[in-house]
This record gives sequence, structure tokens and C-alpha cells, in this order.
Amino acid sequence: MRRLMTGWVGRLAIAAGMLSMLASLVAGAEPVRDLATIAGVRSNQLVGYGLVVGLDGTGDQTSQAPFTVQSLENMLQKYGITLPSSVNPQLKNIAAVSVSAQLPPFARPGQTIDVTVSSLGNAKSLRGGTLLMTPLRGANGQVYAIAQGNLVVVGVGASGGSGSSISVNIPSAGRIPNGATVERSVPTPFDRGSTIQLNLNNPSFTTAFRVAEAINKAVAPGTAEPLDGTAIRVNAPTNPAQRVAFVSMIQNLDVAAEGPPARVIINARTGTVVIGSGVQVLPAAVAHGNLSVTISEQPQVSQPGPFSNGTTAVVPQTGIQVQEEKRRLFVVKRSVTLDDVVRALNQVGATPSDLVAILEALKQAGALRARLIVI
Repeated sequence: MRRLMTGWVGRLAIAAGMLSMLASLVAGAEPVRDLATIAGVRSNQLVGYGLVVGLDGTGDQTSQAPFTVQSLENMLQKYGITLPSSVNPQLKNIAAVSVSAQLPPFARPGQTIDVTVSSLGNAKSLRGGTLLMTPLRGANGQVYAIAQGNLVVVGVGASGGSGSSISVNIPSAGRIPNGATVERSVPTPFDRGSTIQLNLNNPSFTTAFRVAEAINKAVAPGTAEPLDGTAIRVNAPTNPAQRVAFVSMIQNLDVAAEGPPARVIINARTGTVVIGSGVQVLPAAVAHGNLSVTISEQPQVSQPGPFSNGTTAVVPQTGIQVQEEKRRLFVVKRSVTLDDVVRALNQVGATPSDLVAILEALKQAGALRARLIVI
């Protein structure tokens, strides 16, 4: 019994009893599972090419999508049916599609995953269609799943004889819940070696140090060490069952993550401004006004006098008016919270587009304690 308690199982039992104590001591903390992922444990992208049949006349126009007819002929040849070369089938109930899926980590043969089906040709809608058996391949060309089933299409479209049409959502794409069966699993490095590596979702030297410190306190000194601002190497049991329990334990540890950096994100295309919670404003005076220039054209007809041998002419009359809004000078006090920053900027009464200019000016004046990022 003593040997068991001195091993990994004993450490896990002691650490499990300390979880409730650590959770109560750490205020405003987040579990490690929300801060980091295990290196090598990830999903894999799968893709395939197939045919959707049974459409109500909304499939590909074979004259503009010849690959659909070629795919149909290749499929029929596998069943011993050969079309004469003089025959050009004009089918409207078939569509060539791409099939994509995410193979989750640790997926085993026989399990099912969802697939997304998207039209490759000019099919108007995939509603009511059935995807025929389609192999899904990984980046290495190996088949990892087989997809087949009836599509669920949310979008709908309609068109009239005059050419007018309406579309709600996207009718040329759909999904098949549990539409693919896993045929091959992807090996992961989770059960290899004597260590595992945690990768932080948001790189931070402070958070990496705190995660390693929490693991060392819960298990034993020297169990974890930060490698850089993203990775933490952790010594783990080699026994698969013990490793699963060990990872479960460390993922439930609460760690006080470093706060978000002080940033102001500006989308120059849409005028969207997002201010982070760590942004501070120092005392400053701000005045912002809009200058509007209005140019109006009013043509005037010039009529010559009688017996003057003149001609009628159109004389343009241009009127230019310049108007500037009268804005007073506002004093922006020191703001240490996001609410204070928003309240201070609202005093100026600026629109989102004007707010960009104000924030840039505050940054140039050294009154904005944040990093401006334009996307």
C-alpha cells in the first residue's frame, strides 16, 4: 500500500483532494483546460469529391459543368454500364459536390462524424438530395472516413421565368449529421514518452509560469516547467489509464491567467472600434467638430432680347456652402476602467468614424495607454 501511495496513483489521489482547496484560494481563476491544449491532440481536416442525386431539377447544367457527366460515367462503369460516346446525358437531378469534415482526436473506426456538402458546379439547390458514397481523405491521401446520406439544407431559392430570383441563406450547401463513418484512426503522441506538452491558447510568460507553478503545487515540485511563453512541459505517467487521470486532474486546476493586453482594435473598412478592458486614458482636452461642404448646381436659362440676334443658352449657377459644427472643448479626466473610458469619449458626442480620429490623436498626445491596431 505504501508503494502504491508513493507512485503516480498516490499523487493523483492526494492532488484530487487538494483541488477544492486550490479552487477556493484562487479568485477569478480559469481552469487549465480553458487556457491550454495538449500538443498533438487536435482535429484533422478531411475532404472528398462526390455526387448528390435526387434533386428536383436544381442540379448542375451539364453543358456548363462537364465534370459532373464525367463523374457519372465513371461511376456507372464501375457497375458495368457503359454509355455510348454519342450520348450526352442532360441531367438536372445530379450535382458534383465537395465533402468536408473534421476528424476529432482519438476518433475510432465505427464512430460517426458530421460532414458539410457544398456544390462545385452551378447547381441552384441541393435541397432533397442524397450524397452517394464518398471517400474522405486526409492530407496524406489516405481514406479516413466514408460519407453518405440525405442532406439537410437550410437555404431555399426561387426564380421566375423573367429572370428574377430570390434566395434565403445558401441553398447550394448543406450538412449531413453523423453522415460519415470513421474507417481509420489518426495516431497521436498523447500516449508516447514520459512527458506531455501544454500549449497556451494566448501566449503569455506570466500565464505559463503560473500554470507550471499550479501543477507543481498540486503534484510535486519539478513536475512541470515552462519552456517559453506558450509551452509547458509536464512529466506524466506512462501507464495509459494513469495518464488519462493525470491529465484530467491538471486540466481542472484553476490558474489566475494574465489579463488581456491594452488594445484598441479599429476596422478601417467598417468603422468598427473595439476597446479592450485594460485601456486607460490620461487627462487630456478634446474638441472635435465636423466640417461639411455643400455644392449645389442650379442651371439658369439665358434668354436673349428681341431682335438681338442672340441664342438661348444654359448658364450654370454653382452655390458653395461651408458649415462647421461648433463643439466646445471637453476635459477628459483620468480613466482607469473601461466604463470611465466610454463615458469620457461619449462626452465628445463623436460618431464611430470620428472616434477613430480622436483615439489616434489621444495616442499621439500620449494620453491613451493602449496599442492601436488597425485591421
